[in-house]
Amino acid sequence: MTDERKPGPFGPGSTAGPEGNALQLHAAWIAAAMAGEIVRGDAAREFAGVSIDSRTLKPGELYVAIRGERFDGADFALAAVDAGATGVVVPGRGRPWSALGAEQAPPPRVAPVVIEVDDTTRALQALARAVRRASGTKVVAITGSAGKTTTKEIAAEFLAARYRVIRNRGNFNNHIGLPLSLMELTQRPEIAVVELGMNHAGEISTLVNVAEPDVRVWTNVGDAHLGFFASVDAIADAKAEILEGAGVSTRLVANADDDRVMAHIGSFPGRTVTFGIDREADVKASAIVDRGIDGIGARVTTPRGSVDITTPLVGRGNLANILAATAVATEFDVPLDAIAARASTLRAARHRGEVVRLASGVTVLDDSYNASPAATARALDVLAHAKAGRRIAVLGEMLELGSHAVARHEDVGRAAAKANVDVLFAVGGDAARALADAARAAGLAREAVRHFATSDEAAEAAAALVRRGDLVLVKGSRGVKTDRVVERLTAGRG
Repeated sequence: MTDERKPGPFGPGSTAGPEGNALQLHAAWIAAAMAGEIVRGDAAREFAGVSIDSRTLKPGELYVAIRGERFDGADFALAAVDAGATGVVVPGRGRPWSALGAEQAPPPRVAPVVIEVDDTTRALQALARAVRRASGTKVVAITGSAGKTTTKEIAAEFLAARYRVIRNRGNFNNHIGLPLSLMELTQRPEIAVVELGMNHAGEISTLVNVAEPDVRVWTNVGDAHLGFFASVDAIADAKAEILEGAGVSTRLVANADDDRVMAHIGSFPGRTVTFGIDREADVKASAIVDRGIDGIGARVTTPRGSVDITTPLVGRGNLANILAATAVATEFDVPLDAIAARASTLRAARHRGEVVRLASGVTVLDDSYNASPAATARALDVLAHAKAGRRIAVLGEMLELGSHAVARHEDVGRAAAKANVDVLFAVGGDAARALADAARAAGLAREAVRHFATSDEAAEAAAALVRRGDLVLVKGSRGVKTDRVVERLTAGRG
């Protein structure tokens, strides 16, 4: 095997940087990685980075012209050159790319390198895979129906106690976002923690092929995106693509409490480490102390010993996320006391179970980033166990449930009644109305349940309703925009 760190114009070179030897991206190596052809420019040209957006591109970067559902990045190739791109990757469709930007580059400015490929999206993925291999970085990849972003963030925090770590930004977890995140491996971190998202079969398979993860984490199987699948079992089959391409040296972190996860992992060729709360597992929580919106604590037992962990993150769902992240960290020999110390300072990401205490005495449990029936039921369970004057739930419609929408919303309505919420706002269309009707049928007083067509209407009603001592849970799919309720309640933080 050749040494891909060797400097030179036809491979990724290395330069000393604050995090070690950074990879240099040269045109010839990039073209080879993409199976593309340089039709103009210097094969030894080095690029400062990779971008797919001519509006945010930085001078010296390589622009990859991705074709989306509503746009064709090739139409913006010249704009990218005007913005300072020193190279472009474009589809070989017979356009006169060899002349691209020539008139924009009078001396001493150099005309951009032009690389033609068959498919720009696949070219970006191939480049990311090549960078991943050349970097020498260990890759941890996380998937699941719920909690994968939080698990990613926690795992990265735990691993950072000992290693240089990068993680994909936000939810850059799809067939374009993941490759862009992996481009950060040019800085050669020791570990990269990434999440793999999907809403159709085959998508995780593509991402695994790009990331080639050393450690795979499967958090759970739930009903998110159920409208795109025949059943939850079909979702499990799609999530099981996380296991593809594994070898005997690959490690799997799996949820022992999830029957569907466990049903798929028997043939995994590498070593499996399980985590769980309710069942025996390699990394297991016991002596759990649920402090409602003040967080949760537990005794965590691992193959490396046991440790008491207390965290401000709320609910058993987050405890499971911590267990998964602990399993990852212990595989990389992070000390248990360092894990416990970092767990105690964790903070929820914005709109993902964030507890916002207002000067007015109202507390908002902001979980408005997204929602599925299973995740909403877990959030209601946190609400049920919290100490508060009144428990108010503002629940937005849960999208992408297809023909299952009404039945699943009715399940959540019954869960709200079981949680003994004092006030329930249901926001959205017919499915949200079904949620409200089911909550009333399950025992909530008619006057305690209201339906709103939009989050703006619900926001005004909630602002007029809340008083000191109230705890308000806000959760819903992004398309319903329940974050507007949070914004209204927290305006001025008062």
